[in-house]
Amino acid sequence: MKLAQIRDFLAVIECGSISAAARKLGVSQPGLTKSLGSLETGLGAALLKRTPTGVTLTRQGHAFHVRARAGYAELAKAQEELARGTQAQVALGFGPFFAAHIVPQAVIRFREKFPDVELRLVEGLGHTTRPLLRDATLDMVLAPRAPLVRDDPAIRFKPIAHLGQIVVARRGHPLAHARSAGELAGDEWLSVVRRDATAQALRALGVPEPKRITECESFSAMLTLLAGSDMLAVVQHPFLDMPQAAQHVQEIRIAERLPGLTVGLHTRADAPLTRPAAALARLLSDIGRTQLQRA
Repeated sequence: MKLAQIRDFLAVIECGSISAAARKLGVSQPGLTKSLGSLETGLGAALLKRTPTGVTLTRQGHAFHVRARAGYAELAKAQEELARGTQAQVALGFGPFFAAHIVPQAVIRFREKFPDVELRLVEGLGHTTRPLLRDATLDMVLAPRAPLVRDDPAIRFKPIAHLGQIVVARRGHPLAHARSAGELAGDEWLSVVRRDATAQALRALGVPEPKRITECESFSAMLTLLAGSDMLAVVQHPFLDMPQAAQHVQEIRIAERLPGLTVGLHTRADAPLTRPAAALARLLSDIGRTQLQRA
């Protein structure tokens, strides 16, 4: 199995057809077909199904694609490092909760030790950033463990702290003084985790079934919606520490407790972190543990 064969295979999947991949790579279509055939022969497995409209992955092809994409990305990184003679880029994904305090502190301290390392910082909720670990787009993700989702064996999770979840609404909301979950009759709820996880948590508390639960992946949009409407939301406790949040939004202090979330670092199980990445991971863990345990 050669690196060029992996490159060719990934290009075909990305482009959707052998002809389109050949154009992208600047090679002949027969040559690309031969490369793919040699790869399948070497592996002893059919990876692709040829159709009149292009190619699709076989079951074995799906399994190989996940590993090949990650492995090729690691090799590409190594090749880039050697070519540049510098340390690898470190790419970090993180949620909006951690953007205001934890990540900036970690980056400033990281820069003191690694001033020349290229950093890529990607903000997004966990269910959008965690998949980027699999293909090595990101080196690590600071996010809660996904509720109601089976752990991915390809991802290693190191817990940092446990965060409580709370119900919030605009200041002056008609339900601001509710003291039990059964009183929280709202037409629409907002949630930063998946809709089904929020629905399950609300049912467990005995909250009346809402008409709508909207997944909101923008904290600025969530804050604006809460401040300007009678929507309710389930958020992690540090939400109220975010800039301007406490001015417009308050916790509804019901007696029942929502299930909490465990926050930690997600990394790939099959690839060790580089020395700079490992240093950043330690900083995030140390700072995160200090900051989040206060929440």
